[in-house]
Amino acid sequence: MSASHSQHAFSHWNPLRHDGVTVLSRRNMLKAGMGLAGLSLPALLQARANGAGETPRRKSVILLWMTGGPSHIDMWDMKPQRPIVNRGPFSPISTNVPGISICEHLPKQAAMMDRFTVIRSVDCRKSNHQPNQVMQTGSRDAGPRVNPKGDRYPAIGSIVAKHYGANHPAMPPYVVFQKHPTHVAWGGWLGKEFDPFDGNQAAVLPQLDLVGKSLNTNSGGDLFHLPVGLNHARLEDRRGLARQFDRIQQGLDQRGSMDAIDAYSQQAFDMVLGREAQRAFDLTREDPEIRQRYGDHLWCQQALLAARLVEAGVSYVTIDLSYHTASGTWDNHGDNIPPYGGISRGLKPLLPLFDHLLTTLVGDLEQRGLLDECLVIAMGEFGRTPNMGTQESTDGRNHWPVVMSMSLAGGGLRHGQVIGSTTPDGGEIASRPVTPGDLAATIYRHFGVPIDVTYEDERNRPRYAVEENGQPIAEIF
Repeated sequence: MSASHSQHAFSHWNPLRHDGVTVLSRRNMLKAGMGLAGLSLPALLQARANGAGETPRRKSVILLWMTGGPSHIDMWDMKPQRPIVNRGPFSPISTNVPGISICEHLPKQAAMMDRFTVIRSVDCRKSNHQPNQVMQTGSRDAGPRVNPKGDRYPAIGSIVAKHYGANHPAMPPYVVFQKHPTHVAWGGWLGKEFDPFDGNQAAVLPQLDLVGKSLNTNSGGDLFHLPVGLNHARLEDRRGLARQFDRIQQGLDQRGSMDAIDAYSQQAFDMVLGREAQRAFDLTREDPEIRQRYGDHLWCQQALLAARLVEAGVSYVTIDLSYHTASGTWDNHGDNIPPYGGISRGLKPLLPLFDHLLTTLVGDLEQRGLLDECLVIAMGEFGRTPNMGTQESTDGRNHWPVVMSMSLAGGGLRHGQVIGSTTPDGGEIASRPVTPGDLAATIYRHFGVPIDVTYEDERNRPRYAVEENGQPIAEIF
């Protein structure tokens, strides 16, 4: 994990830990407040205030990040006429859209295909994993394994946080539920204040081991708990808080955290004292029937939280769908390489769970009246090799950063279609390539962020957030 990742908006400040031999005091909450600038930055609060007379915006994105690279051939781009070594062990089934078929282990999505778009021609060249940031940033150079500055390219969610902000001033603009920091993209050159807020710290969630087995324990949920001896009245002493700024000024990152100290900083602290964010992250406040519908699995609980968060005003949520901290649960190399598994023993158990998670989330967003405003994206960092048996496994598939599939729903867009195609063996793009830049441009258009927006690198040189002349995917608008 790089230094830039270890010092994101929360972990750098350690708000609930003792500082050496000092006793707990308002300084701890001050640090929490500085970290919580990642929730809704004072700069964003100011922008919201300046546009207070405008019609409220409610656009949002939920990214289901299938960490490790799901096999496109075994899910959304099946090749039933090919030899078994190519087509794999699964069979296709028809969907409720004539002419579209997907994997037999995705029956719920098949029954709702009119609400989905499948893109079979995503050009994922140069994408790698851990850190797997190319598709999450829209930049092919955002590969820290091959580019020393790869982790400086800002996440799409961070660009949204800066230029769109949260839909409610008491909520974070960009939230992640992560298994490991290298599974998600960060603020990079935008500064730490645009790093995602770590939702795992704010919600009580079940714990799973590295292969997905329940540990029968919960984690997280302590972020909003005040240290012993503190109360809201003491924390609301603005003069006391102001006196603390000078004491920590030297320790602040000049590019990131100091930007949060302005006339709107008090509102950032009010988020800690207020109840909006606490309520959104508290699953016990959810309708028991809806909780039962999602189920108790960690990923499903996080999906329910994502729905609650966008309903409360979060703009961008990423869920890291991985059990383990390495390359990702969807990295299905083969049965002889635990804990990844191959297609039969690794991917197959994931598909019914994913099918339930995806369709329950989309159905719930529709019932909440949010689906037309919330764009749901399901994808990983690349596809898998056309032929099975890589690395001496029986049915594993290796990395394939040539082409992959992804699925979209919601956002008020046109669905019930397939975009693009691959060659007969699924190894190359045959028609309508969709680039990382196209994906970024599509998301920015969804939010109303100009696709020619720029940011500055460490030399103060402007860089375009949308690269390779990326354009919104016209077929869905």
